[in-house]
Amino acid sequence: MASTNQGPRRIGQWLYLKEEHIEEYKKCHAAVWPEVLEQIKDSNIRDYSIFLSLSPRPTLFASFKYVGNRFDEDMARMAANPKIQEWWKMTDGLQESPVPGAVGSATGPGWWGQTEEVFYVE
Repeated sequence: MASTNQGPRRIGQWLYLKEEHIEEYKKCHAAVWPEVLEQIKDSNIRDYSIFLSLSPRPTLFASFKYVGNRFDEDMARMAANPKIQEWWKMTDGLQESPVPGAVGSATGPGWWGQTEEVFYVE
């Protein structure tokens, strides 16, 4: 997701969840580590939700607002956080990326599939 100096924007992402890990994924997200929550906030992410669809295969959809103006820098700072790296290592094993060549959240190309917002009403 290439962008450097933009103001607030809404972002949607998606990826597959391995069927055998659905309950484990829900359990770890019911008790997200405080350091992860703090880094999300410090990276100018607000209103972050992850949704699960079970059909036709388990798929996660994430939606959040980015309220900063240096997206790439904020995401790099998040990726450099050792606790975030530990969280990603745990959760990546439960997921399957739709992005060709993706090997994990911490390395390129992006782990989550990107979306284009085509409609919004407040």
